[in-house]
Amino acid sequence: MRPPSLKAADFQRALGSRPVSRTPHFVLHLLPRVPQVLSRPAEAQLAESAKLSTGEGAGTHALVDDFAADISLSELSGGQVSWRLGLVLPKKQAKRSVTRSLMRHQAREALRRYAPAVMAQGRYGAEVDGWVVRLRAPFDRTQFPSAASEALKVAVRQELDELWQRLASPAPASAGGRSTTESAPRPARDGRGAA
Repeated sequence: MRPPSLKAADFQRALGSRPVSRTPHFVLHLLPRVPQVLSRPAEAQLAESAKLSTGEGAGTHALVDDFAADISLSELSGGQVSWRLGLVLPKKQAKRSVTRSLMRHQAREALRRYAPAVMAQGRYGAEVDGWVVRLRAPFDRTQFPSAASEALKVAVRQELDELWQRLASPAPASAGGRSTTESAPRPARDGRGAA
């Protein structure tokens, strides 16, 4: 069974968080999984409306959602966690529908290729509900005059691969998540020379 598509509230939650990866044209946002919990008044309403006019049935009443909450995510997807993918491809950044369609297909394929590697890293797993890929800058129309040229297809694929490879690669060992070149001490620039 296919997971339900992302709703507007899901996009707001994902885009309201910090990006987990970015390239010159794309940004990747994480959509955290939110547990579905019914409030007590809603449960009481459901219990009252579930009473049959013919009397009580044999056995206890339980909501179907209660049974689904007990099943782990890995059991539902056959041992694998299924992630949903949302795409934000604004017409302002990609004017032609052929270009947006090309990006949509490439983004889906990139998720299929890199999901096992990202899962293997162990940083993202069952706590992730999905991902949102957002186009943040247009591709230069003078460099890619055709909307679905092979050159544009290769450029989009390379950039999406770079976006996902950053998540699939091991985390840097330096403190604060910075690279070793950024965390190295910098020489003083006061003009007096080294003391």
